[in-house]
Amino acid sequence: MTQQIRALVVDDSQAMRRSLMYALQRLGTWLHTEEAQDGAEGLKKLTLGRYDLVLTDINMPLMDGLKLIHHLRQTEAYRTVPIVVITTESAMEDRARAMALGASAYLVKPVQSKVVQDTVRGLLRLE
Repeated sequence: MTQQIRALVVDDSQAMRRSLMYALQRLGTWLHTEEAQDGAEGLKKLTLGRYDLVLTDINMPLMDGLKLIHHLRQTEAYRTVPIVVITTESAMEDRARAMALGASAYLVKPVQSKVVQDTVRGLLRLE
């Protein structure tokens, strides 16, 4: 893979951000990861830069992941960018809300690195 992919990991847990970034970095050196500690910081970074993939939690201070998804899907540059929700919220209603807002995938914590990697591979159409 020669194309550089930029991913943003948005989660208020530093340990979870590190875990997800590590899982993504193991996909290859072509995948560059950055982090944000909540939806507000994530939205600011997404507005200032260009990302090809977003992983977000739902429950975060300042701006939750559902509001972040809503904002991104209203922005032309992010209408089709894959958004993976990774959260402790396992209720079907939460999954349905996230998917209705435009999430591309919904994973429930705790989630194994391989599941994250397989999900990202599928969304980015990687072999």
